[in-house]
Amino acid sequence: MKYQGKISNWNDAKGFGFVQPNGGGQRAFVHISAFTRRSKRPADNDIIVYELTQQADGKAKAVNVMFVADYKSRNTANHSPSRSSESSKAAIVFTGLFCVVFIAVTLLNMLPRPLLFLYTGASLLAFLMYAWDKSAAQNNRWRTPEAHLQLVALIGGWPGAYVAQRTLRHKSSKTSFKVAFWCSVALNITALGYLFTASGQSLVNTVF
Repeated sequence: MKYQGKISNWNDAKGFGFVQPNGGGQRAFVHISAFTRRSKRPADNDIIVYELTQQADGKAKAVNVMFVADYKSRNTANHSPSRSSESSKAAIVFTGLFCVVFIAVTLLNMLPRPLLFLYTGASLLAFLMYAWDKSAAQNNRWRTPEAHLQLVALIGGWPGAYVAQRTLRHKSSKTSFKVAFWCSVALNITALGYLFTASGQSLVNTVF
């Protein structure tokens, strides 16, 4: 069951406080890690939507917490078709098609196989970096700089980065980050396409 209430006695240094339900009733403990979606740092008098559970000591605890504005915007997005959903489907198809074609041309020796290892390793590293950064965001730890996430995408880890964005729901809604990410993808594919030119093949033969 969803409740709505106001945050009080928030300790930002420790990342916790309490929520008093609208209309009165028992207040509940709330921790910053309980926020499933957070557009800013919590503060006193912020209105949140949450569910209730009991702690080991029997006291109430808020879980699945969101700011009321984030909750409303999520529901609006979920109930109205938009271009973003179509763009997401196109991006999924594009990423899957790239992986299939890339593996095929590598196995056909049209590209050196070390490149396959590079893309695989970079994609795995990207996924782990996204997972670490999401955990850090939820637990108020040191974050991974966005530039590092973009760099690993640029060198070939973008398929893994995109999978992480979709499955972990991390860095998938920030417009500026998404624009920079797809620019990195475009630069990476452009560089890969260069390897099919005469001068690119000459470079490949020299290096590999």
